[in-house]
Amino acid sequence: MRRRRLVPLLALSLTATLAPALATSTASAAPATAPTAAAPSAAGAAAGESALDRYVKQKPQWKRCPEPEAPPEILCATIQVPLDYRKPGGKRIEVAISRIKATGTGKRRGVLLSNPGGPGGPGLYLPLGMAQWLPAAAREKYDLIGFDPRGVGSSTPVTCGLKPEEEDWLRPYKPETFDDDVAWARTVARKCEQKAGAVLPHITTRNTARDMDLIRAVLGEKKLNYLGYSYGTYLGAVYTQLFPRRADRFVLDSAVDPEQAWRGMIQWWAWGAEPAFDRWTAWAAERSGTYGLGDTPKKVEAAFWDLVARAEKEPIDLDGQPVTGDDIRIGMRAAVFTPEYATESFVELRNAAAGKAVAPKKLDRFLRLVAPHAANRAAAAPADNMTASFWAVVCGDNSAAWPRNPESYRRDAIEDKGRYPIFGDFASSIKPCAFWDRSVERATKVNNKMGSLVVQNEWDSQTPLPSGQALHRQLKGSKMVTVRGGEGHGIYPSGNPCTDGAIDRYLLTGKLPAKDMTCRATEGSNEQVRQNREQDVFPGSPAPERAPDRF
Repeated sequence: MRRRRLVPLLALSLTATLAPALATSTASAAPATAPTAAAPSAAGAAAGESALDRYVKQKPQWKRCPEPEAPPEILCATIQVPLDYRKPGGKRIEVAISRIKATGTGKRRGVLLSNPGGPGGPGLYLPLGMAQWLPAAAREKYDLIGFDPRGVGSSTPVTCGLKPEEEDWLRPYKPETFDDDVAWARTVARKCEQKAGAVLPHITTRNTARDMDLIRAVLGEKKLNYLGYSYGTYLGAVYTQLFPRRADRFVLDSAVDPEQAWRGMIQWWAWGAEPAFDRWTAWAAERSGTYGLGDTPKKVEAAFWDLVARAEKEPIDLDGQPVTGDDIRIGMRAAVFTPEYATESFVELRNAAAGKAVAPKKLDRFLRLVAPHAANRAAAAPADNMTASFWAVVCGDNSAAWPRNPESYRRDAIEDKGRYPIFGDFASSIKPCAFWDRSVERATKVNNKMGSLVVQNEWDSQTPLPSGQALHRQLKGSKMVTVRGGEGHGIYPSGNPCTDGAIDRYLLTGKLPAKDMTCRATEGSNEQVRQNREQDVFPGSPAPERAPDRF
């Protein structure tokens, strides 16, 4: 029987500081159109700025995008960026960018850059989705700009040469397999070092933010407007910290807490699942006549853990795919944030375990949740590109957050499996970051007064509500829109006039709400959020229903 959780885990809150040897947090350190690079001396700084000026003078060669089915209104180009901004005259890599031009004449506001999440998520085709849902007035004002972050997809992709089974990092703690898990984590870190050791240390959020500023400068813009989802909220927040005078209208949807990047954010998945699980058991119990899982939350809870135990002894056969008890915990961790979907999936799993016929469509999303990894959209990218770039950022943004002693992970996994039995051991057990090289720079401390709009669902499986609240506090000039009863990861667009309206007004006028807002989820808005991801409204993004191991 599941133990009750009384105190949420505040996982390893990290107080990070800016790296003084790298890009400064004020735009005044460089000309108005050039990104900032720092150097150890005045002469070095001048040389660094000169080298960056050469990057700024690039002229993007816009042409048809590599995706054969991409419509003609979206064009793509590649620009060069420094691998290491401390040495802008050194090795260069490419960043792929895309553009859909503003539709208006004489009404153009500037560019609206976007990021769909990750880390490791491609965003080159995100403007296609934005062109569908942005109001016509915004389409008149903004060129829509997408990009694959450095190391990702069409942007000089990184690889660790991992086998598919080595990409599967959702590993439960078991005493008999822990040594194997440690060996796996060490192998992944070793392969990444051997395959891309000269590049991976520079695939970081701070450097991607610098790339964003270089994109701004290359496009001839004085300021940057931005729409970022999930990991993209952290990327946007880091940009406002490094380049506050160049940030204009920033929408941050489903937010990451910078102080928890990244081990703490993964551990928050375990904490966040517990209240969502309780909400689900109550929901299913109220509908026991329909679903037959029990007429009290405790009975529903008992049914859940009974099926987990049975599947651990004898995996459930779903059209040739074995589903273990651990697989059920993985899938239900995210599913319980949407009670109706979780209940229907669980009923089908019980039917399958009993040898009864099942409705395959009701299990499609569940099976995607337990898939080991998502396929990369960019055909030219290595098969493990999303995983390699994911670890580069998650381990490299702040290596100090990751213990070096494997026994620390063992202890944490045991403790958190007791506190958060659905997912605690998955979140806290060993990761490749335990064996990763030390970060080349310190983590970013986000603490500025730049205006931005933080938008957050109450029931978000990847970035729990407290995460969005934390980012709001750190961005002291921000306003927050909270969707009570909102389910799912990623809000805009949802068809909810309250949330969509607040975002639209901000993008159109630049005016933030006078105070923080609370919207109520409307009939159909939660379903719209889910359909957005299932129908690939965010083209090229690692949507949670396809890749649960991303932000």
